[in-house]
Formats: sequence, C-alpha cells, structure tokens
Amino acid sequence: MGNTPLAWAAESGHEEVVRELLGRDDIDPDKPGEDDQTPLCLAACNGNEGVVKILLVRDDVDPDKPGEDGGTPLLQAVCNGHEGVVKLLLARDDVNPNKPDGDGQTPLFRAVYDGREGIVKMLLQRDDVSPDKPEECGRTPLCYAACYAHEGIVKILLERDEVDPDKPDRDGQTPLWWAAYHGHEGIVKILLQRDDVSPDGPDKYGQTPLWWAAYHGHEGIVKMLLERDDVSPDKPDSQGRVPLWCAAKSGHAGVIALLQRPTSATHHMA
Repeated sequence: MGNTPLAWAAESGHEEVVRELLGRDDIDPDKPGEDDQTPLCLAACNGNEGVVKILLVRDDVDPDKPGEDGGTPLLQAVCNGHEGVVKLLLARDDVNPNKPDGDGQTPLFRAVYDGREGIVKMLLQRDDVSPDKPEECGRTPLCYAACYAHEGIVKILLERDEVDPDKPDRDGQTPLWWAAYHGHEGIVKILLQRDDVSPDGPDKYGQTPLWWAAYHGHEGIVKMLLERDDVSPDKPDSQGRVPLWCAAKSGHAGVIALLQRPTSATHHMA
C-alpha cells in the first residue's frame, strides 16, 4: 500500500518506534503512503497525541499537508473527534483552520456536521475562522447545525454577531426552514425567538417552514408557527399548494385540525 514503517508506527501510536525511526538520517518523516496520507495525517486520524507531538517538532514535517482527498491532519482529527490533537494543531501558525477537503468541507463544517461542540468552540476561538462562511451549496454552519439537530451548536453560533440567523442557501432554504423540515422543535423554538429570523420566508419553490412542517406532520412546529402573526397559514407554493393541502395529502389529521382552527394569524389577515 506504499506505507513506510514510520507510517505504520504513527498510525498505531507506537511512540518509541517512531522515535527510533526518526533517529535515522535515511527516514523521510513526511513521506506519504496510501491515499497520500503522511505519518502525521495517520497519527492525527487515530488520535495518537504523543506521536503527533513528536512529528510536529520536526522542521521537515508539514503540519498542513493534505492527503489524496484534500483532508489535512487537522481535518482528519476533527472528523474523528480527537480534541487533543485538534488543540495541538490549532496552536500552530502554519496550520490553516479553513482549508477545505476535496468536497469543499472545512474543519468547522465537519465539526458542526458531526455535532462536536468542543471542537466547534476551539475552532471559533481562532480569528481566522469564519462562523458564517457558506460552503458550495450556500449553506452556512448554522444551516448544518439546524438541519442535523445539534441544538448546542446552534446556540454557540447564534452568540456570534457575525452569524446571520436567517441566511438562505442557494435554494432559499434558511436554518429555520431546515429545522422545520426535519421536525427539530427545540431549534425551531430558538430561532423563532430571534427578531432577525423571518418565520414565513419561502424557498425558491415558494415552500415555507410551515408548508414543510405541515407536509411532514410536525404538529408541534405547526402550532408554534401558527401562533405567529407574521406567518400566513394559507400561503401557497409555486404550484398553488397550501399547507392544508400538504397535510391532507399526507394524512396528518392533527395538522389539519390546527390549520382549520382560528388563529391570531388568520384574524390578522382578515
């Protein structure tokens, strides 16, 4: 597979073997093997902090060298939740905490995606990490946190002034839209408490958070949205389909009852 003895020792966390091999002049400590991963990448991926420390003191080891998929040692450590290794790498000025992999995912996005609150906090302590920078589809870290029900991370991100809580992706889907779509009531409640979040914003297909909550039968979310004066309970999508149609098509009797009940929103419209 092209891996050297040093690479195997680094991957397995054998610190004494790593030291012995690095004592030789004919050993390249940064030679990549399988998938172009260096010994440091392999050690970071497996959370071998001792080996990472040994390799980082070498001038001939690039602490930010990516593998074949573009994943750096930092990204490898983030993906596998190794907070100690992440801390070691973030302490280096020659490690770019924003470097994306081949799929355009940065360390922050991976930490948010996997719900790793501790690592998210560490990354956000860096001034050069943007907490609101979108990825290729236009989704921000907050969008990902809302989509995958990471409530703690949602709260962390919303504490940042530079985070736009209502920022849509390329399809016009906001963090609230994603939370409503997937039925994450706690996150919907948090976002609806913000004055800078539009509760009735449609995506590019004209489908609002209420539209999708009704479609999927998320009664708690439907109820929260209908309590708002700024949510239209009868707003159609681009094909003229209203939330009541969605609930009827999917057979959600509880949602149908909520939509037919007089609300502050319907009185407001009248």
